Formats: sequence, C-alpha cells, structure tokens
Amino acid sequence: MRTIGVVSTSRSDYGIYKPLLEAIRKDAELELRVLVSGMHLSSQYGTTVRAIEQDGFDIAERIEMLLSSDTPQGISKSIGVGVIGFADSFSRWRPDILVVLGDRFEMHAAALAALPFKIPVAHLSGGELTEGAIDDALRHSLTKLSHLHFPATEEYGRRIAQMGEEPWRVTVAGEPSLDQLRTIQFLSREELERRFSLRLDRPFVLSTFHPVTLEYEQAEWQIGQLLAALESTGTRAVFTMPNADTGNHIIRDKIQQFVAAHEDSRVIESFGSHAYFSMMKLASAIVGNSSSGIVEAASFALPAVNIGTRQDGRVRARNVIDVGYGKHEIARGIAKAVSRAFRDSLDGLVNPYGSGQASRIITERLRSVELGDRLIRKKFYSPPIALEDDRKPLSHKGQTDG
Repeated sequence: MRTIGVVSTSRSDYGIYKPLLEAIRKDAELELRVLVSGMHLSSQYGTTVRAIEQDGFDIAERIEMLLSSDTPQGISKSIGVGVIGFADSFSRWRPDILVVLGDRFEMHAAALAALPFKIPVAHLSGGELTEGAIDDALRHSLTKLSHLHFPATEEYGRRIAQMGEEPWRVTVAGEPSLDQLRTIQFLSREELERRFSLRLDRPFVLSTFHPVTLEYEQAEWQIGQLLAALESTGTRAVFTMPNADTGNHIIRDKIQQFVAAHEDSRVIESFGSHAYFSMMKLASAIVGNSSSGIVEAASFALPAVNIGTRQDGRVRARNVIDVGYGKHEIARGIAKAVSRAFRDSLDGLVNPYGSGQASRIITERLRSVELGDRLIRKKFYSPPIALEDDRKPLSHKGQTDG
C-alpha cells in the first residue's frame, strides 16, 4: 500500500483536510498517516488534536514545535524547532507522499525537513495571494519545495506554472473544505446553544481576526477598531480566536476584555468545522480577516466583511465587502452586509472555489502518480511569454505524465 502522510497543525487546516482524510482512509490502495503539530498540541489554543481523534483518525506522530512567545524571535525559533521535530519523525519512518496545506510556518517546517529525505511533497491551496501577510512568502516557498500541486482555482494553477512548476504536476481540484457541504447534517440552533452555551435567538455575526503579520506592530490598534465598530453598531458577535502568528496575544486579550464587558457577545476558542459551518448557516454575516469569509462563506451566500490587507490578492465572490481598518469603514461594511438588499443580491451566488469534488480528485492523483526519480527531480518550466493572451486552462483531472 502507498503511505500518505498528512500534516495538520491547526483547527483551520483540519477543517479543510477532513473530507480528504476520509477519502484517503477509505481508499483500499492508500494508508493514511496523520502527523500533528503546532496549535493542535497546545492547551493555549484548545488542544484541538482531540477533535481529530474524536473523528476516528489515528495520530501517527505528534511533533511539538510552538514556543509560548508570539514575537518574531519566538516564531522564528518555533520554525527551527519544527524542522528538528519533523526531521526526527522522518528518520523513523518516511511516507511515500507527504501532504501539506496552505501557507503556515508550521507547514513550511514539515516540507523543509522532508527535502533532504527525498520525500515527495503534495501541496494543497498553492498559487494564492495574501499580500498582507508573510504567508505569501511561505506559500510560494512551499510551492517550490513541493512535487505535486492541488490549487483551488484555474487562476491559482496558472500562477503555479508561472513560478516554474511543470504543468503535469498541477491538478486544479477546488477547495476540499467545500466537499463537506454536499453531505453535512447541520447542527440545529438548539444543539449549538446547548453545546456551546450560546443564545442564538437574535441576529449575530461571526468574527475572527488574525494577526496581519506584515503589520503586526498595529495589531492592538486594528483589533481595537474592529471592536469599536461592533460596539457602535450594537452588533452581537460570536468570536473565534486568532491563530498563533506574531501579535496574537494582544488580539486574544482585547477580545476577552470586550466579551467580558458585553454580555450579548461570546468567544469560543474553536468550534470545529461541523459546528462552525452550522454557525455560518445561522449568522447574519462574517466579519474579520479569516479566509473562511473568502472561501467558504460564498457557499452559504453569507455576506463577509473583509477587513484590511490580510486577504489581498485572493479570488473572491460578490459576497465579500472589502473595508479598511478604521472603525467607521468597518461599521459601514457591517451595515451593508446585514441589509436585506445586500442579502437578496447574493441569490444564486456561485462559489469560485469549487463544487465539492476536491477530495476525490486529489485522492485519485495521490494513488495514481508514478513515484520515483521523475517525480523528485524537478525541472523548471518556462510558460509562454504572452501568458495573458494564451491561457490554456489546466485540467481539473490533471495533465498526463507524458
């Protein structure tokens, strides 16, 4: 059997991965090995590894890497610790293919450690842009460290080719997180209220605000403006906590202080993907700078107020309302998002990130790709100079290996 190692480091990537993990586990020709690291193993971030175990996935490796510090020095040291931890893991066993996702520094540590071991790396969600974060550099670096690519859209696939990746390595698959929406049984309002001690009988927005890592010095002011906008508009908010990037501690502290002073708002460390999607179905809007407002919200025709620069460059549907950091601009964005006219305008919205077939497409490619020297030995691909005038879509089924 072909062994597929999948690296998961946080609640956000696990929510995307889950349908793919299930597809790999069900495939008779593939053996799934889950490597867990990063925020999953930290009590500060909710020890979310438990959600993976509760879903019935065995944990093959636990790689500790996060330091408690959220300073630039702390993040850099965490990357180094992660490389050492994954190197130790790969010295004990080596997957036939290692799967990584997105743009996190924890993922980068895993792919970098795999390089000397000649482990083929498959990268999901490459080719995207998030111009306000160091994630851009990490994502594109992961592309160059990887041997197979599964971007979510044709545009992202072309961008990977622009970076010199051979087209046969690129399979446009869509976003795996959307696969769940084809079969999910959403939790009822009553079940969500019971499970998370919430009151959802009145309108509310979901809010997640992550550090903008190229602007981390402004984190306190930025979250303050968001909270001031929510207060000035009288908006009830259910917050989820930020990721482990530089400056996350001040954001967490400000949110907790806000919730303590506003009894109609709540904060949940992590919903898990099932409950989070169920909350999206009930919410009036999503407000913040999370990729969920860009990627998943469109499938619910859910208005998304996207604050600041963190998601700059990503493909978005017309449900997204882009605003700056100022409280008045955020407040105007919220007012537009919750208006009946804007909600009605989203009727028939199509999500550009796919229709729920990503896991099948990715699994088929992981099973069928020929392993060996050709996969490992990368050649630089030079696309036509007139790329804008000669765009030939990359196949959703992947190019042949010929």
